[in-house]
Amino acid sequence: MAELNISENVPLAGYSTFRCGGPARYFAEPSTGDEVAALFKWAEDKGIEVFILGNGSNCLISDEGFDGLVIRIAKNMSGLSSEETDDGRVKITCGAGLPYARFGSYCAELSLTGAEFACGIPGSCGGAVFMNAGAYGGETKDFVTKVTYWNGENIRSINGAECDFGYRTSLFEKLAGEGKTAVILEFEAVLSKGNKDEITALVEDLRRRRTASQPLDVPSAGSTFKRPEGYFAAKLIEDAGLKGFALDDSGAQVSPKHAGFVVNNGGTARASDVMRLIDYVVEKVFENSGVRLEKEVRLVGNFGG
Repeated sequence: MAELNISENVPLAGYSTFRCGGPARYFAEPSTGDEVAALFKWAEDKGIEVFILGNGSNCLISDEGFDGLVIRIAKNMSGLSSEETDDGRVKITCGAGLPYARFGSYCAELSLTGAEFACGIPGSCGGAVFMNAGAYGGETKDFVTKVTYWNGENIRSINGAECDFGYRTSLFEKLAGEGKTAVILEFEAVLSKGNKDEITALVEDLRRRRTASQPLDVPSAGSTFKRPEGYFAAKLIEDAGLKGFALDDSGAQVSPKHAGFVVNNGGTARASDVMRLIDYVVEKVFENSGVRLEKEVRLVGNFGG
């Protein structure tokens, strides 16, 4: 299957916003849903696991890497188009590999309102649907009307209501958690037209707020923990005295700018260093508040249980 262009022993740190992690035993960047299906068949024939990687903005990759096939849905599957609907709104169709921020800015360019928050989110469109990404009161579920995905047997499409979106979760995330296949290939969104100046002003305001409050200049996976019901993770961490805390000089640190972020200063920390700090934060917050934080960041590969 040379046409699938499968590489071996590809370092993954550069494909992760945490800037750490080992290599993929096999690595491919497909261009179509049919290629995704063929890659799954190839992996099945070899008896190896598959991991779907997007922009790498919400994952921590083991120092050992991934002993299977990493399928990266990225630039080769990043189409973007628009068409006006009968009711005067606009339908956007975009590939799962498109940067979510590009989707947001494209909507803003077309004077479409409702996706302004997406302009500052670093993941891919597929990842945004997978985890129902959101910020500043907006969520991906607000405008998604159709998702096309590979379910391990065929390519199918479902409407937004069938995606079972919840807080930082979706049908696809739940299926993955059950060990089932659900590879997002494309989504459609329908948005309404708004005032271009107001949309531009809101996008700029959100970007300023994000820059002022989050450590965007340091490698991280974004928010490390999910928001516990009735609480804010960053506040719980700060109340436990852990804002700016580091276990050692590895580079792994609770951000002094935003306690909800674990960062990798200088990109020098190993994944194991980051994981030790995450575990430490979880235990200390639980001791201090009785609330057990749940990781929002996904773990890839072997972390010793």
